Amino acid sequence: MGTNPEEPDSRVPPAGLRLPGEYAVLPPNPQQTLDLFAGEWASRLPGAFASLQAGSVPAFEDPRIEWALARLGGVAGQRALELGPLEGGHSYMLERAGAREVIAIEANPRAFLRCLVVKEILGLERTRFWYGDFLQQLRADTSRFDLCIASGVLYHLRNPLELLELVAKRTDRVLVWTHFYEEQHIARDAALAARFTAAIPSYYGEVRHTLHRFEYADALASPTYCGGGAGFSYWLERGDLLAALQRFGLTDIETAFEDLDHPHGPSLALTARRP
Repeated sequence: MGTNPEEPDSRVPPAGLRLPGEYAVLPPNPQQTLDLFAGEWASRLPGAFASLQAGSVPAFEDPRIEWALARLGGVAGQRALELGPLEGGHSYMLERAGAREVIAIEANPRAFLRCLVVKEILGLERTRFWYGDFLQQLRADTSRFDLCIASGVLYHLRNPLELLELVAKRTDRVLVWTHFYEEQHIARDAALAARFTAAIPSYYGEVRHTLHRFEYADALASPTYCGGGAGFSYWLERGDLLAALQRFGLTDIETAFEDLDHPHGPSLALTARRP
């Protein structure tokens, strides 16, 4: 059936009126969907989807996840918990590795919505993205998981030891990737060093540690901001991180990908498990 040339386009509102938001004018396609968050994406999509324009970080093909799964015996047929999935890259890798179920909890509302976009484009079937505060979830829900992934979240918290204890109560195996405080290397970068404003000797229960206050400063105004929910967080020292995991029962620890000169601060990946 042809279109009546005298019939006005229903997508063009009468003069003086506005439609409530932008409506698509092209047929459905993945790039159009990704462009709902143009300029916000951090991650590059994997494989056949890599030509789509999103971000540049290879989070869907992350060697840290491959290393951790190899060290921890895989995740096939198991239930995994991911904290702070950002855009679902690691969730995708867990599902591809055979996880029976992946629960991924994201507190950043726009990151959560990007996870849903990824879920549709990549066709994830065994991953459930939950919008909310994972600390509140872990405090209230005593469910057990076969594996926990906590990549890029610990250094965004104000009480990082609480997360480590809660995770240790929910699983016997965890991957952590995090920045940590190391004075000598941080001091080499004046801009980074200036964002640390206090060193606070602390106790969590009987676990003694030092919290180093980190200010997000102007990063809060960035459209790609993916930090914590407050204007500051506390970083742990490397030794305090390892000691806390051991105190909470995850005593079999292996480290890798340690980078003292990471542009955003010293970092490492570790697996920790209960013997």
